[in-house]
Amino acid sequence: MAKTDRAFVIPFVGLKIGMHTYEFEIANAFFEQVEYSLIEKGNVRVTLNLEKKETMMIGDFSIEGSIEASCGLCNGPVNVEIEGEYQLIFKFDDKPTDDETLIIVYPVEFEIDLRENLLELITVSLPSRTVHPEGECDEEMLEILNEYRVNADDEDFEEDNFEDEDFDDAEDTEEEPDEDDDFIDPRWAALKGLNKDKD
Repeated sequence: MAKTDRAFVIPFVGLKIGMHTYEFEIANAFFEQVEYSLIEKGNVRVTLNLEKKETMMIGDFSIEGSIEASCGLCNGPVNVEIEGEYQLIFKFDDKPTDDETLIIVYPVEFEIDLRENLLELITVSLPSRTVHPEGECDEEMLEILNEYRVNADDEDFEEDNFEDEDFDDAEDTEEEPDEDDDFIDPRWAALKGLNKDKD
């Protein structure tokens, strides 16, 4: 990300043991500073209840607002309402960890910059697929995409053909997933452990 925005930095060294509450208003400028972000615009409010202990800080984040994403059908902009509750633990230690919900705060550090954490939490709050309400898609773009699909069919890239060729003959593979199972975007799967409400 670009130069640190002090609005999202918490100097924790001077904090007393106990609970501290912070409010963050995240607008377009926040997302514009991020390269290759899935989100370019948004208006999101984040409430952080940060409990400081002797060996760690426990952060409970509540997210609510809307962002602008790309429609999964016509690729046009669509407003998406988001909300979620997440927990991150900032542990005072000198050893790294692979735990996605555990953030190591090294002895030389005296403040935490929350921008990347906030971006990740907002991103994981997005649905795996965003589309316009029925009738609001860009009709011109849909026509172009439909033409492409017709060309793809001519090239033998039809989805049904692909499934028949690649999956029907795999007798020694694992059990095939049920076609009715919900698709999980791999970008969100890596972050789903952040949601404390998940079992």
